[in-house]
Amino acid sequence: MQFVLASSNAHKADEIRTLVPDRFQLVLQSSLDVEPPDETGVTFVENALIKARYAAQITGLPAIADDSGLCVDALNGAPGVHSARYAGASSTDHENVEKLLAAMKGIDRRKARFYCVLVSVRHANDPMPLITEAAWNGEIAREPAGKAGFGYDPVFYLPDLSRTAAELTMSDKNKISHRGQALNQLVSKLIECYPA
Repeated sequence: MQFVLASSNAHKADEIRTLVPDRFQLVLQSSLDVEPPDETGVTFVENALIKARYAAQITGLPAIADDSGLCVDALNGAPGVHSARYAGASSTDHENVEKLLAAMKGIDRRKARFYCVLVSVRHANDPMPLITEAAWNGEIAREPAGKAGFGYDPVFYLPDLSRTAAELTMSDKNKISHRGQALNQLVSKLIECYPA
C-alpha cells in the first residue's frame, strides 16, 4: 500500500523508511512535486495534521506526516515548533545550532527533549487521523560533537550514553529516539487499520 510522506526532508524520510514494513510504500512528497504547506499551527499536532491533510489532498493518497522539534527547558520550550527555522526561514542546520548555542551561553540548566508527533490520514478530510507522539530526553551540549544525524543532533547530549545523538548510528538512534518511538506506535496502528 502506498502512502505519501508529507516531508521534503530526506534525512527524516530515511529514518522513517527504516522502521516501516515494506508493505507500506512511502513516496516522498517532493518526488510528486508537492510543495510543503505553510505550518501555521502552534503545536506539533496541528502542524503534522496540516502537512498530512495537504499532501493527501494534492496527491489523492493516504498520507503520513511528522512534526518534531527540540524543546529546551531554559528557553521556555524554544525552539519548539520553529526548530527547523529557528535562525530564519531558510536557515541551515548549522545556523540553527549556532543560534541555539548562543542562546544557551552562560546557562547551566541544559535539560531538553526532542519531541515528535506522527500523523496518518486516509484522505484529506479523515475525521479519525492516527496520531502518535513521543519524547527523547537529553541535554544541550556546550559544543557540537559527532558527524551522524541531522538538525540539532550534534548538540543533543545523552548523559546515560555519554555522547550526542550525532555520535549514534542510525540503527541505535532509531531504537531510542523520539521519532523511532512514535513511529513504532504508528506502525502498530497502521497494521491494525490495514491488515495484510
